Amino acid sequence: MSTKMFADEATTSKSISTGSIQLFTTCPPYRGVDRDAYIKNVRDVSRWSEEAGCKGMLVYTDNGLVDPWLVSQIVIQNTATLSPLVAVQPVYMHPYTVAKMVSTLSYLYNRRLSLNFVAGGFKGDLLALNDTTPHDKRYDRLIEYATILQHLLAHSSPVTFEGEFYRVEQLSLRPALPKELFPLITISGSSEAGLMAAQALNAIPVMYPEPSEKCIVPPQYRNGGCGMRVGIIARKSEEDSWRIAEERFPLDRAGQLTHDLAMKVSDSVWHHALSNTVQNLNGERNTYWLRPFRTYHTFCPYLVGSYADVADELCRYLSAGYGNFILDVPASEEELGHIARVFELAQQRSDK
Repeated sequence: MSTKMFADEATTSKSISTGSIQLFTTCPPYRGVDRDAYIKNVRDVSRWSEEAGCKGMLVYTDNGLVDPWLVSQIVIQNTATLSPLVAVQPVYMHPYTVAKMVSTLSYLYNRRLSLNFVAGGFKGDLLALNDTTPHDKRYDRLIEYATILQHLLAHSSPVTFEGEFYRVEQLSLRPALPKELFPLITISGSSEAGLMAAQALNAIPVMYPEPSEKCIVPPQYRNGGCGMRVGIIARKSEEDSWRIAEERFPLDRAGQLTHDLAMKVSDSVWHHALSNTVQNLNGERNTYWLRPFRTYHTFCPYLVGSYADVADELCRYLSAGYGNFILDVPASEEELGHIARVFELAQQRSDK
């Protein structure tokens, strides 16, 4: 998609300039709202994301959400090219079932899907499913799981595999997946075990970044092969950006208590890392903002400020080796236009 250049920084763009950057949005999660309203919201965000030039859209999974595969079908039916980035948790489905879902949806819609492998989840969700597997072992399981899945999708011959967690023998997948529709694969995980799993599977590791000056990307991922989850609120003026940010994510004591309780029982490396970052920032107003995470409104940092300030922060992340960005759920179509402007500026500056 071609890129428009704007002389006036107050102008917003309809299309996000990607260049070497891959951009995804996030599908609205189910929050107990009216069915028709939720479906409309999914359709709208899907359309906005595609028109903005995003590659795909992350579709969450956990015990409290609607099924990500059925939501992804709504996404596919209401777009022409957008690729659902479907969250896959081994405890929910056998790898053969996931492979069958990928091949069937790709066959029915001639659409490339993407897969975001998740090793863990909310502690209560895992215990309710009787999954007591330790943190690092969950990544060992994930490697086996994804290996079977990749072989099923990549080969027309039957697959035989025997590991610690899974065993299949002469397992065939029909319909076979065309090579050009083989899914993009990402892994959520900032821990050493998560990075090792990503390397073993040739997948893109997706992290929840600390401030750009503290981010260090492993050498093997520094050519754009690393991803992050981040929200962005940007306007021409810093004052307007912060006014909107404060209105959207007000102080919330109940949310802070919920966050603190979740952190106490979580074994997630990224959750604890971001929580420690909150304490270190001491409530100072920076481009890097953690109140939405701290108050349990979302699960990623935000970048807030003028177009120029946020673009500079993104440039530092690009220089550190990040090339894949999964944006938080967009508040509106207009919001994606402002985000587009920021990425255009970041791309222009990083290309100089």
